[in-house]
Amino acid sequence: MSAAGEAPIRVLLVDDDALVRSGLRLMLAGAGGLAVVGEADDGRGVLAAVDLHRPDVVLMDLRMPGLDGIAATRLLREQPDPPAVVVLTTFQADDLVMRALQAGAAGFLLKDTPPPEIVRAIELVHAGDAMLSPAVARRLIALVAGDSDAGHRHEQARTRLATLSAREHEVALAVGRGCANADIAAELHMSVATVKAHVSRLLAKLDVDNRVQIALLVQEASRDFT
Repeated sequence: MSAAGEAPIRVLLVDDDALVRSGLRLMLAGAGGLAVVGEADDGRGVLAAVDLHRPDVVLMDLRMPGLDGIAATRLLREQPDPPAVVVLTTFQADDLVMRALQAGAAGFLLKDTPPPEIVRAIELVHAGDAMLSPAVARRLIALVAGDSDAGHRHEQARTRLATLSAREHEVALAVGRGCANADIAAELHMSVATVKAHVSRLLAKLDVDNRVQIALLVQEASRDFT
């Protein structure tokens, strides 16, 4: 939660269901440190809404009739200094979640997630921490484990991780376990600022958009094909 005197985390809601948007707005209004600054009812309106409202975090529905959340997320990630994107979904859309994460979403929430967890997820993403648990990462990776490219992706992931220094590799593994920056700092005996610097280098060296993609890469590299 934002400390006293800090600006609230600005949130944009993107969902074609007006009742869902209304429910989210009411729920988030009761959370200190957050402010819903705008809404959009289709992916086609996301760029204009972001330009107008300058949100820190976008809660993005995946299934929308005009431009879906995956395409809208990809468009956002191509913009300079884009807001973090958290997709809203159900587990029946696992394959879409994977595609959204690959497009640059910072994580996802189920639409029936308890309000405190939604608030915490927004805070984590805004702070640059992970919000994808290792169990969820493994489940998503498993969706494509049986296709013909699984072994190739596994080897590619291992090759990319092999470019890291020993310390960077330790940080990457911790991110892959879903650890927040403070937890990594305590585990590896370094400052939070140093952890953040390592994560920034990981993003550049691994050529990924966010730490969720680092976690997915770690999970891909660690898959057991025996």
